[in-house]
Amino acid sequence: MTDTPVPTKDKDADDDSKGERIAKRLARAGLCSRREAERWITDGRVSVDGVKLTSAACVVTEDSRIVVDGKPLPEPERTRLWRYHKAAGLVTSHKDPQGRPTVFEKMPVGMPRVISVGRLDLNSEGLLLLTNDGELARRLELPSTGWVRRYRVRVHGEPDLQQLVALERGITIDDVAYGPIKATLDRQQGANAWLTVSLKEGKNREIRRVMDHLGWTVNRLIRIAYGPFQLGLLEPGEADEVPARVLKEQLGGRGMEAKEGPETSVFLTPHQEKVQARERPRKASEPAPTPTTPVRKSKPHADRRRPS
Repeated sequence: MTDTPVPTKDKDADDDSKGERIAKRLARAGLCSRREAERWITDGRVSVDGVKLTSAACVVTEDSRIVVDGKPLPEPERTRLWRYHKAAGLVTSHKDPQGRPTVFEKMPVGMPRVISVGRLDLNSEGLLLLTNDGELARRLELPSTGWVRRYRVRVHGEPDLQQLVALERGITIDDVAYGPIKATLDRQQGANAWLTVSLKEGKNREIRRVMDHLGWTVNRLIRIAYGPFQLGLLEPGEADEVPARVLKEQLGGRGMEAKEGPETSVFLTPHQEKVQARERPRKASEPAPTPTTPVRKSKPHADRRRPS
């Protein structure tokens, strides 16, 4: 097997009718993300039609014979997406140089190889989307999707309402510009306060850095929604596959044009939605709920628990 680069038909091609870039093909097969695929190619792990690649600037077609680590590239499976409840203390990585436990070591039995859509840092918890399609993961991570990421955040301190409102104009910290952040105070609980925080960019450790800049230390951070997909009633470590019909509706078919989703989860039953509404922290301005006939409650949300 030679090391001669494979010539491309069109260096800017991304039209599937003419072929597609090799990194995109590897991502669609669910082996890795596009970025990872480019590293694999640089490391000499990928060959096309018997030629080892040295550059990701290669366009392949359906007739191309692609080999990764000496094995033929599997045919792409149908695109699948899961909601997963990440527990705190897990790294969102397939391998960790420091030997810390990872999300992918704690997957439920029977889960196929999946890739995360974005990340949650070590001490963050809550909703993590998982997919077998690296191209889909890349698309859903882009800020251009416009999808809102929503969090419950517990901070040490007494948040100033004017500072929270000012975050909607964006903020710059140490030359890093953060986009608009919507933050509302749910309740003050002793020395701590619970906030609901929504944003679209989700830069690395964005919420923690912004809150720290304002003088409030984050001591718990739970993602409860990513676009139209919500954490719902998933327990830590549980995963639930998004129905194919729902996935198609939310991603807009082949183009996967993502849209900002509704605030209500497409995965909650009417009963679960009522339970969720009862467990939502009531603001001081809201009237007390009218008593109703007692019903047997499901287990509370992970994002609605009230830790001591």
